Amino acid sequence: MGCSAFPPLRRRSRAAACSLRPAAWAKPLSLQAFGTAAFQCIPNVSREVLSGCAIIVRGQPRGGPPPERQINLSNIRAGNLARRAAAGQPDAKDTPDEPWGFPAREFLRKKLIGKEVCFTVEYKTPQGREYGMVYLGKDTSGENIAESLVAEGLASRREGIRANNPEQNRLAELEEQAKTAKKGMWSEGTGSHTIRDLKYTIENPRHFVDSMHQKPVNAIIEHVRDGSVVRALLLPDYYLVTVMLSGIKCPTFKREADAPEVPEPFAAEAKFFTESRLLQRDVQIVLESCHNQNILGTILHPNGNITELLLKEGFARCVDWSIAVYTRGADKLRAAERYAKERKLRIWRDYVAPTANLDQKDKQFVAKVMQVLNADAIVVKLNSGDHKTVHLSSIRPPRLEGDGAQDKNRKLRPLYDIPYMFEAREFLRKKLIGKKVNVTVDYIRPASSATETVPAFSERTCATVSIGGINIAEALVSKGLATVIRYRQDDDQRSSHYDELLAAEARAIKNGKGLHSKKEVPIHRVADISGDTQKAKQFLPFLQRAGRSEAVVEYVFSGSRLKLFMPKETCLITFLLAGIECPRGARNLPGLVQEGEPFSEEATHFTKELVLQREVEVEVESMDKAGNFIGWLHIEGVNLSVALVEHALSKVHFTAERSPYYKSLLSAEEAAKQKKEKVWSHYEETPVEEVVPVLEEKERTANYKPVFVTEITDDLHFYVQDVETGAQLEKLMENMRGEIAGHPPVEGSYVPRRGDYCIAKFKVESPAKVHIFYIDYGNKETLPSTRLGALPPAFSTRILPAQATEYKFAFIQVPQDDDARADAVDSVVRDIQNTQCLLNVEHLGPGCPHVTLQFADSKSDVGLGLVKEGLVMVEVRKEKQFQKVVGASSTCPFLQLNLWRYGDFRADDADEFGYSR
Repeated sequence: MGCSAFPPLRRRSRAAACSLRPAAWAKPLSLQAFGTAAFQCIPNVSREVLSGCAIIVRGQPRGGPPPERQINLSNIRAGNLARRAAAGQPDAKDTPDEPWGFPAREFLRKKLIGKEVCFTVEYKTPQGREYGMVYLGKDTSGENIAESLVAEGLASRREGIRANNPEQNRLAELEEQAKTAKKGMWSEGTGSHTIRDLKYTIENPRHFVDSMHQKPVNAIIEHVRDGSVVRALLLPDYYLVTVMLSGIKCPTFKREADAPEVPEPFAAEAKFFTESRLLQRDVQIVLESCHNQNILGTILHPNGNITELLLKEGFARCVDWSIAVYTRGADKLRAAERYAKERKLRIWRDYVAPTANLDQKDKQFVAKVMQVLNADAIVVKLNSGDHKTVHLSSIRPPRLEGDGAQDKNRKLRPLYDIPYMFEAREFLRKKLIGKKVNVTVDYIRPASSATETVPAFSERTCATVSIGGINIAEALVSKGLATVIRYRQDDDQRSSHYDELLAAEARAIKNGKGLHSKKEVPIHRVADISGDTQKAKQFLPFLQRAGRSEAVVEYVFSGSRLKLFMPKETCLITFLLAGIECPRGARNLPGLVQEGEPFSEEATHFTKELVLQREVEVEVESMDKAGNFIGWLHIEGVNLSVALVEHALSKVHFTAERSPYYKSLLSAEEAAKQKKEKVWSHYEETPVEEVVPVLEEKERTANYKPVFVTEITDDLHFYVQDVETGAQLEKLMENMRGEIAGHPPVEGSYVPRRGDYCIAKFKVESPAKVHIFYIDYGNKETLPSTRLGALPPAFSTRILPAQATEYKFAFIQVPQDDDARADAVDSVVRDIQNTQCLLNVEHLGPGCPHVTLQFADSKSDVGLGLVKEGLVMVEVRKEKQFQKVVGASSTCPFLQLNLWRYGDFRADDADEFGYSR
């Protein structure tokens, strides 16, 4: 006689072998304690009821699944259960239940499953099948199961049994009593009502699952394939379906062709864990989705949820493809998995957390967002003052699909050329710039080397960034402005909110948002006119007339040099702050690295922190020779020029005298000087020499007329247009454009000669043949002759003379040194090019008249300003009528600026510095 029962399930480090033990060794356990604690106590002896007269019993588990044994009840027979036709046999048919076969099985299932039993083996067939008697309890004094079946009319004695012993006599007596009472198979009728209408397949699984409306369905677990896949009988309609547990996957048993089944690590243990708790138990199943013919669902038992418990015990891992359909919340599954990971249970025995090497202060911190680098990366400022780049975990920004649409002759600008990249960047910029965010580091992506298809990446910190309780990555994905990265199932380096990201992406796809929209993708035609002088000239009048214009600071080159995006004009411009002189930063010149001036980096950081990627207002006043716009920048009521001066990171430039912000700049500079910090750290007040006023000689005539400065040459000559004839010039140009549009010249038909007046296509880069001087603006260019056309007679110089007139500054001496002269030219370009001034001819000179220029608004003398700034020297003039002007210029304090930074060099070494007297 043998008997078996299970003690509590122990950890894998305990005993390895399993065997059936006598009943006296085992403590009887019951199914009542089946909660979380009970899942560590397996009260199972009777594992499975195969039919009304056959059961499988288990031994005691010792460190793993125990041995099993099939016992067939001797001397009785119960009806056979239905069988499905064998696969691969076309002629085979499904076999239905025999009458009263299923009630007999159910009788035994409810009586034995999970209960302690003992059995006797009476005989064994040559094929190894064992027959005997089974008793409920720990010894033979318990209920005889065969007798109970016969007494209920669910089984009959086997015919041909003639043995005359007490057991046989007892069975015969019970059978007669059942017949008399008309129980079970002895009742009237054929018993057809006990035959199940089994349904092995479902024609439309999706429709079937939806029809259940995710309400619990009563079921019996008929088979456990592995820890997370079972075969269930759905009641009351007898659908036999395969159910995969939603959101998880246990180790499986792999089988290749003509090879034995090989279990993955912990596959057998996981199967036993599920089998010992659910096999042939009455459960409820929530049908949640379907995958092929398999149904995804959650199995609920009154004493526990097997899905979460498998995870918590380390027998399963979460799977991304089905966790979203888990109706009880994916966060519960992730929490259960995290519990097993932290304790390194079973499949997680070698687990190492992605952020295991980080201190807690580095895992979670609060920081201020300084810049949005891309649609998935930001730069934050830590409390320590350091800057750190953070990538949003598990998302991928918009990218260019294919290369067919990209013009290979044009440089790719990802922000504007990749669909939805601009929208994604703008979403992050408006939400985050200047705000404090909570950062939770999820993992550190190590550096990777470049391959043929993938560029090299440096180490990246990937984190979940939230503001006001909102996960920024989830918000970005939900708007269709990013997609979620798919990982290998064993890749644990992912967002801690990965399920929410997947759900957000599913919503975006369903609603057709952003990248998932079927509409035409938005196109951003943004003109970059940085450094393009001719385009800048076209934009200048519009920006000047607009007054204050809205802009976004895209990049900060230095403290006073920025790149701006103008939304209304859809253009990018380089913008220089007016009224100040900021320390120059380091520059890489050909074959030379020029070091930056002191405090240039501090000025750059100050400007970045204050305005980078912020919405600002700009006032454009003028432009320099390189096509850079000059003006004032305001952010939230703060003038950036004034702020730089106030923080001793810049000095006031003399050109600020004619601006409405001059007083503010002087006041800020004076306060900075008193503190003697940064650029004023070595400042010493210089005594100002008293300037003795000199009465102006009557012989000098001052007849200033308004002119418009159009071009400045490299030798500090300049060309102007007469303001009085401006309207006439505009009308002539308009008529000329109409004439040429109506009768365009044939390319190459015109043969130019020296001194001819002609028309030319402006700004064409091609091998040069002909030198062109533009008589309307004064600029010069070299063009191929094929780009020239004859000037129509209606627009000859007799109709309107050449409008660009060349002049030279009077009373100043231009430096001969190239760098010094370039500084003077740049200053003049910044101050007066494309602006209206007042001009007075002082005297004639070789080549062109010598004149003085005044700013139209402040009436300040331009040449005098250059002298004050130390960019040019005063020209010695002996004429009596010019002595006042020359004398006022020569008495200006040099303040050690520019040419005078090494003192007065006009002695014996004057020629060495590029000057002669």
